[in-house]
Amino acid sequence: MANWKDKFRMIASVYLLLINDKDEVLLLRRHNTGFKDGELGLPAGHVDGGERMVDAMCREAKEEAGLNLDPKNLKLAHTMHRQCDDHERVDFFFMCKELEGEPTNAEPHKCSELVWAPLDNIPDDVIDYYKYMFTLVNKNEPYSDIGWKDSEIDYSY
Repeated sequence: MANWKDKFRMIASVYLLLINDKDEVLLLRRHNTGFKDGELGLPAGHVDGGERMVDAMCREAKEEAGLNLDPKNLKLAHTMHRQCDDHERVDFFFMCKELEGEPTNAEPHKCSELVWAPLDNIPDDVIDYYKYMFTLVNKNEPYSDIGWKDSEIDYSY
């Protein structure tokens, strides 16, 4: 019997869809990160070992946008399974409509600006796989996969 350490693993990430009372989503312009710099992203990050997804999302929201979120206010909006060049990822997109205070750019060395954009009219310079995710979230589709040879979308990273 194989040891659990020999089992396949994938990278888990969390993303925040913070929605204000105007149905706008918070986007962050990436800067000096080495990945998709100049494009708009979401508050996001990797899940640490021994950490619940909602706790990872709250941690990343605090680190990147200065937000104190209650895990009870996070609702899973979409899950995406991505095949990248040399690894796989599973992405959990959490929606939060409970906003107390205003987000701030808590990582100016990685983010050049914060932008509010209409959820139903996402800017063209948002990260490519987010465009697909936003389309599906607006249709209430809970799951997608991209990068697979039989997927609707083929993004290779």
